[in-house]
Amino acid sequence: MSQEILDNPLLSKLHINEVRLFTTDAIPKINLSPGIEKRIQSILEMLDELIGSELNHKDDAIISLLNTIFVYCDGQCNIKSVISENNAKKALVYKFKKLVDKRFSVNHKVSDYAEMLNVSDNYLNECIKETIGVNAKAIITEKRIMNSRHQLKFTDKTIKEICFELGFSSPDYFSYFFKKHTGITPSMLRES
Repeated sequence: MSQEILDNPLLSKLHINEVRLFTTDAIPKINLSPGIEKRIQSILEMLDELIGSELNHKDDAIISLLNTIFVYCDGQCNIKSVISENNAKKALVYKFKKLVDKRFSVNHKVSDYAEMLNVSDNYLNECIKETIGVNAKAIITEKRIMNSRHQLKFTDKTIKEICFELGFSSPDYFSYFFKKHTGITPSMLRES
C-alpha cells in the first residue's frame, strides 16, 4: 500500500500500521477466525466494487473499508499495545523486518539478523515477541513461505529454480519445508 494511504488519519494510529506490516511488497498472512474471515471477504468484495465505480466520495468509502479491515486484523494478528518506553523496541522490530525483506533468501537464522542489528538473539526475539506476538524465526519463515507461494503462483520458474533462488539446499528440503508450513507441496499449490 502506498504511504499516502497508510498516513491517512483514520489508519495511521492502528497498531498494524505502527509495526509497518503492510509496507512491504508481500502481503502478510494473517490467520483469521472463520467468522471474521467471512466478514473480511464481504468487505473485500465491497472494495472491489468501489474501486471500479464512479461514485462520489469513493475514496472516503475505500479508506473507511480499509479501516474496518485493519481493525479486524489489529485484533486478530497478535499486535499488542506497546507502551511509549518501548519505541526503541518497535524501531528494532521495524529494522529487523526491513532486513528480512531484503535478505530472507540469503539469511535464514535469527543469529544472522541479530548480528546485523548488533543485538543478541534473545533480545531480538524479546522485542519482536513483545511488539508483534511471534518470534523472529516465525517472521523469517513467513517471508520465505509468502515469497515461495507468490513465485509458484505467478512465475513460470521451475520449482527447482525457486528452491535455489530462495536459498534452500535442495528441492526435497524445499518441498518438506513448504508442506510443513502450508499443508501442501509446492507442486500441489502450482496445480491449484
